[in-house]
Amino acid sequence: MGANHLGRWEPATPNEVRGLLAAVDAPWWIAGGYAIEFAVGEPFRSHGDVDVLLLRRDQLAVQDALPGWEWWAADPPGTLRPWAAGEILPPEVHDIWCRPSADAPWRLQFMLDEAEGDEWVSRRDPRIRRPIAETGLVNRDGVPYLAPEIQLLYKAKGLRPKDEADFEAVLPKLGAEQRRWLRESIRLAYGEHPWSERLEA
Repeated sequence: MGANHLGRWEPATPNEVRGLLAAVDAPWWIAGGYAIEFAVGEPFRSHGDVDVLLLRRDQLAVQDALPGWEWWAADPPGTLRPWAAGEILPPEVHDIWCRPSADAPWRLQFMLDEAEGDEWVSRRDPRIRRPIAETGLVNRDGVPYLAPEIQLLYKAKGLRPKDEADFEAVLPKLGAEQRRWLRESIRLAYGEHPWSERLEA
C-alpha cells in the first residue's frame, strides 16, 4: 500500500508521536521496525513509516486526540477508504493511515489489535495472549514501544528481508523467557518456522 498515487510519506518520529498522542488516555505502543530498534538500543536500518499499535476498543481515542486530521482505513486486501469520524471499524480492518490534511504527507500508521479484559490478544491466534501491562516497554525518551518478542511474532509471518534483519539484530538481546514465549507463539500461529531452532539456542 505504499504506492505513490496514494501520496507521499513523511513519517512522524517516535518522539513526535508521543507528543501527538499525549491526550490519548489508552495504551498505545510504537511498533514495527522502531520497536525492534529500541530493543536493540541503537539504529541499524532506515524506516519508511512509523507504526503505532492500538487496542481495537480504543480506536476512537486517536480520532479524538487529532481532530481535523484525515483518516483512511485499509479494507482487506488493502484498499484505502475514508474512515469517518466516530465510525467503529469492523474486525477485519486493522490498518489505518492518517495525515493532518488532504494535501499533507502521511504521518502515522495505526495497527489495531484485540483485547479481552486486561489481556492483549494476538490477531494471529487468539490463544496467544499477554497481560496488557506486560505488552510494552518504554525507551529512554519516555516513548512506549511494543515488546520485541510480540513484534517479532508479527514479523515472522512475512519473513521479508527487513524482518530477517530485525530478527538477527535483536535476537542477542532476548532473554530466555522472551525466546520461549516467541518460540511457543510462533508454533501456535504458524507451525514449523525457520526461526524456531535459532530461538532454542
